Amino acid sequence: MPVSNTRASAETSRGHGLFPAGHMLPFFLVTGLFFLWGIPNNLNDVLIRQFMKSFAINRLQAGLVQSAFYLGYFLLAMPAALLMRRLGYKVGFVIGLSLFALGTFLFWPAAIAGEYGFFLFALFVIASGLSFLETASNPFIAQLGDPESSERRLNFSQAFNPLGSISGVLIGTIFIFSGVELSPEQIDSLKAQHLYDAYLRSETLRVVKPYLALGAIAACWAVLILRTKFPAIQSEHEEGGNHGRVRDLLRYPHFLWAVGAQFMYVGAQVGTWSYFIQYVQDSTHQPERVAGYFLTGTLAAFGVGRFTSAYLMRFVVPSKLLGIYALVNIALVAVGVLLPGWIGLWAVFLTSFFMSLMFPTIFALGLKRLGPNTKIGGSLIVMAIVGGAVLTPLMGLVAETYHSIALAYLVPGAAYVLVAAYAFFGARAGHPVETSGVRLSGDRVGV
Repeated sequence: MPVSNTRASAETSRGHGLFPAGHMLPFFLVTGLFFLWGIPNNLNDVLIRQFMKSFAINRLQAGLVQSAFYLGYFLLAMPAALLMRRLGYKVGFVIGLSLFALGTFLFWPAAIAGEYGFFLFALFVIASGLSFLETASNPFIAQLGDPESSERRLNFSQAFNPLGSISGVLIGTIFIFSGVELSPEQIDSLKAQHLYDAYLRSETLRVVKPYLALGAIAACWAVLILRTKFPAIQSEHEEGGNHGRVRDLLRYPHFLWAVGAQFMYVGAQVGTWSYFIQYVQDSTHQPERVAGYFLTGTLAAFGVGRFTSAYLMRFVVPSKLLGIYALVNIALVAVGVLLPGWIGLWAVFLTSFFMSLMFPTIFALGLKRLGPNTKIGGSLIVMAIVGGAVLTPLMGLVAETYHSIALAYLVPGAAYVLVAAYAFFGARAGHPVETSGVRLSGDRVGV
C-alpha cells in the first residue's frame, strides 16, 4: 500500500466514533465478557503446573489441559454460529455463560473423584461455553458502531481480556499454588509413610474454590444479559434472509489468510504462557510462586499493549502495526531461545506486549467485507483457536525430547513468521474471487 494511502487511512479513522451511541449498556456487558473469559484462559497456565504436581505427570501430559480446552473452542464454534444465525447474538451469550458456569461447577466432583480425565472434561465444557462467547462477542463488538473504527473498537474491548488474564493468574498463584514443592527425597519419605496420596489429594482440592466462585459470577452475568435489551445487528437480519454460506468464504483470500494466521497466533500465545512458569523456573531457578508473579507481570504487559495498540491505530494502519509487532516478537523469541536465563526471560516476558494486538486485529481484518458471511466467518476464525490445542503439546514434546524448555519456544517463533506474512501480504480485503462461473457482487451472492 502506498505511503500516502496508508496515512490517509490512518487519518480517516480518527474521525469515526469508537463507541456505539445509544447502546452503551450492551457494549459494557459484552466488553465485560472479554474480562470474564480471560480468567479461565490463564488459570490454565497455573493448572498445568499444579496438575504436574498433584497428578505427578510430565509436561507433555500436562499440555493436554490446553488440548482439551481448545478442542472445546474448535468443536463448538460452528454450532454456536449456526444457532446464533437463527436466534441472534444474545442467545449465544446466555448459552455460553451457562456452559461456562456448568464447567466450573464440574471441578467439584472432579476433585472428589481425583481423576485427571474428569478435569479435562470439565475444561472442555468451560471452553465450549467460551466458544459461544467469543463467536458472538468479537463480531458483535466489531459491528456495534461505525465499521471504519471496528479494529479500534475491538482492540478496546479486547484490552479488558488481559485484565481478566492477570486476575486469573493472581487467583491461581495465591489460592491454588500452595508453595509446597517437594524434593525427590521428601516424596520418597512421604511414600514410605503412606502420606503421599494424601498430599496429592490436598493439592488437587486447592483448585475447587476458585472455580466455584468463577461459575457463580458467570451465572449472574447471564441473568444480567438476559434482562437487557440488545440492539439488532445488521448481519442478524440480512436482506432477503441471506445468511451466507461456508463455501462462499473460500472466495475471500484475506479471510483464509486470517484463519491461518489466527491458528498460529493463538498457538504461540497459549504455548508461550503455558510454559512460561516452567521457563522461569528452569532458567532462573525461582520458586513456583515467584514464577507465577512473573507470569502475572507478562500478562500486565499484554494489557498495556492492548490499550497502547488501540491508541496507535489512530495513526498507523492496523495491518502495518500488526506486521511490525510480529517482526519484533520473532527477534525476542530468538533471544529467549539462544540466551536462556535472565536475559532470555525478559525477552520472552516482552513478547506479551507485542502479541497483544494480534488476536483482535486479525479477527477484525478477517471479517472485512464478508457481508452476510460475517457470522459464519467469525465462527471459523474462532475455530482457528484450536492452534492452542496443537502448538502447546508440540512445545511440550520438544521440551521433553531435547530436555530444554527454551528450545520449545522455537514453536511460537515460527508462528510469528506466518503472522508477519499475513500482515504484510494477506490482510488487505479485496473483492471476492470469481470461480467456476459463480460471481459475487458486493456482499450479495449471485449465480
